[in-house]
Amino acid sequence: MSRDEDYRAVISPVPAGAPRALWSVMIPTYNCAELLQKTLESVLAQDPGPDVMQIEVVDDCSTDDDPAAVVSRVGGGRVNFFRRSRNGGHTANFNTCLQRSRGHLVHILHGDDWVADGFYARMGELFGSFPEIGAGFCRHTITNDGEVAQRQSPLERETPGVLAGWLEEIVTGLPLQPPSMVVRRRVYEDLGGFDSRMLSCGEDWEMWVRIALHHPVGYRPEPLAFYRDNSASLTKRSVRSGQNIRDVRRATRIVAGYLPRDLARTASRRAGVSWANWALHWAYELMQRGDTRGAAVQLREALLCSRSPRVLRQVLAIARLGLSRRLRVMSVSRQSG
Repeated sequence: MSRDEDYRAVISPVPAGAPRALWSVMIPTYNCAELLQKTLESVLAQDPGPDVMQIEVVDDCSTDDDPAAVVSRVGGGRVNFFRRSRNGGHTANFNTCLQRSRGHLVHILHGDDWVADGFYARMGELFGSFPEIGAGFCRHTITNDGEVAQRQSPLERETPGVLAGWLEEIVTGLPLQPPSMVVRRRVYEDLGGFDSRMLSCGEDWEMWVRIALHHPVGYRPEPLAFYRDNSASLTKRSVRSGQNIRDVRRATRIVAGYLPRDLARTASRRAGVSWANWALHWAYELMQRGDTRGAAVQLREALLCSRSPRVLRQVLAIARLGLSRRLRVMSVSRQSG
């Protein structure tokens, strides 16, 4: 019988006596070289030097562009580049990032996201002020493809510090994005890498829950990280098939398996509502674009996540919207014929 550990990469300790920086900024890429310059520049603008910060781009065998050329042009020899021998998917690439990291603090910064000036100084202060934390994160800003801010993540507390009741919150939904999170490398060594069972998304949420189960988590209220809501991202490509919601439903089942029973029951129900709301959001977006097939897939996934009265009402409303659009199209077609 498979165990959860069988799906997590082993993150071996850095060999004793090997030189170590404080930071490992690990940048996974796949076919996003046109956005990588922004990512690298945001890190290099606050680079404390190679003795303090490892900066490395890890490419999952990009086929549409040349991230190595961007690293050479922008990095000027300061940024390392590593290309995996074969494409293994985003989770395998994240785990390669962890395995190649050498710093005490690991920041996985996707190749289409970026950080604000002061991110590393202020997050470093958080870990220095609260040495008991295993991980810490800040607020993040979500932008569109044009880098225009759309919204910010919720404020967890007014001042930097350790989050009280964080496990109970994180098990019910995902209020943060990867560019805002920093984790001590020894935590990954103890808990293993990202879970390979999620194909498009959800592996980050499962990891943050796993960390919160074993370690205190810190927080800074400043919005120091930027998450690009990229229309070409893996998550977006998985929406029409419903894989995005299937992944978080799977992650919910995995998480429930190692939570205390009472918390698992409550968390699974509340997480189901969160994922249903996410599916409803995508169903509405797809319906507005005239993609009734994709919208129907997301509506079905919403019902598999939760059948609360509110979810049922929303499903019915979006289905009616789709019917109304279809009738209008048929009417226009008849008139033009």
